[in-house]
Amino acid sequence: MVESKKHWEKIYETKELNGVSWFQKKPSTSLSLIEGSSIKKDAEIIDIGCGKSYLIDNLLKNQFSNVSILDISNNALNEVQKRTSKYTNRGNLFNSNVLDFNTDKRFDLWHDRAVFHFLTTEKEVRNYIEISENHIRKGGTLIIGTFSENGPLKCSGLEISRYSVEHLKLLFAESFELVEHLNTNHTTPFDTIQNFNFCRFKKLK
Repeated sequence: MVESKKHWEKIYETKELNGVSWFQKKPSTSLSLIEGSSIKKDAEIIDIGCGKSYLIDNLLKNQFSNVSILDISNNALNEVQKRTSKYTNRGNLFNSNVLDFNTDKRFDLWHDRAVFHFLTTEKEVRNYIEISENHIRKGGTLIIGTFSENGPLKCSGLEISRYSVEHLKLLFAESFELVEHLNTNHTTPFDTIQNFNFCRFKKLK
């Protein structure tokens, strides 16, 4: 965990906001999946591995009032906190590796764009699934976006795991039902293409 934290702190300390491949001023796919879940404006939402993402900005602008964020990088969280300081009711900031995440809060919607695919061992994957199961309410929504089977093999200098929709469906099948899936191409700030699979699940129990 220590080395992982050092890696991401360095990324966010040295890279410009649009100098990372995942930058999106408006994360349209994530926003459409969240809106499609018909979630209430005061629902408890968490963005896992938010980095310096503008997802929270867009959600708060759209009058979602309980948006929490989690990231391993304190630098990234500080930037987002400053950027959204005009919103007085915006949820919590969690400075944590998702695999160490533990809170009494339970969420109506858990959003993860491009964290899950950094988990490269079976133990890490099982740990993540258990943590998400424990922190999402029954009937709640899980949104996962990962590199597809046609996506890159690495990101930010790190090995990743690529996933088909069917693979994601099977991994989360014990507690979640697949409701919707999308295959999308993300154009990076460097004009390269990254192919993603996004899945929206409903928690069954």
